[in-house]
Amino acid sequence: MDYGLAGKIALITGASGGIGGSAARSYAREGAQVAVAYRGNVDGAKQLAEELGGGSFAVRYLLEEPEAAFAEVADRCGGVDVLVTSAVKPGARRGPAAPFESLPVDAYAGFLDDNLTGTLRTVQLALPTMRQRGWGRIVLVSSRVVDGGKPGREVYGAAKAGLHGFASSLSWDVGRDGVLVNVVCPGMVAGTAGLPPEAVAGECARTPTGRLSTPDEVAEAVIWLGSGANGNVTGQVLTVAGGR
Repeated sequence: MDYGLAGKIALITGASGGIGGSAARSYAREGAQVAVAYRGNVDGAKQLAEELGGGSFAVRYLLEEPEAAFAEVADRCGGVDVLVTSAVKPGARRGPAAPFESLPVDAYAGFLDDNLTGTLRTVQLALPTMRQRGWGRIVLVSSRVVDGGKPGREVYGAAKAGLHGFASSLSWDVGRDGVLVNVVCPGMVAGTAGLPPEAVAGECARTPTGRLSTPDEVAEAVIWLGSGANGNVTGQVLTVAGGR
């Protein structure tokens, strides 16, 4: 399959591990120059960029202040053709014994501002170049927590759910400029650090395929939606969770 990515510039946030790292490798394999966006793991990001080759490079990216990353990308290569948002800033997660009303307003307001508002601002920064070039692909990575729920993840679920409505409405604004925007919604992903074995076993038991999706499998959905192989799919949510 020709993904039409040769010579394209792909900015992958949260690229120094997990789904973002797999997506970065997928884009590089298809000839894209990848901006490996990281928050704190500079060594991991630089190592990945070196592995990818093809002019790929590491760039520091903060959800709460994405402007600096876009300025650096613009200086290096003129702007972004593909944006994949996989970064999440941790926080606003209550303990299992604490009720939701015990969570301070500042905790969840800040989390929503960083993660939802920060992602929307990131998309704003990517759009001018895409519109000017008449081509762009945006893939927002969400979570099955949106429609499956999980104790203690109310605010995280709210932030991710916001991406679904955002993509659906944004597709009307940008579609005639050649820009497609979609959401990939993974379930629990194999190899995620800190997953208790009993949680993995339970999730597998509730999944039609009997196993978790791998980061590479999620990345396959990302690269299809976020490439020239996707010619007319926009405003949609694609779940990658083994049928869950």
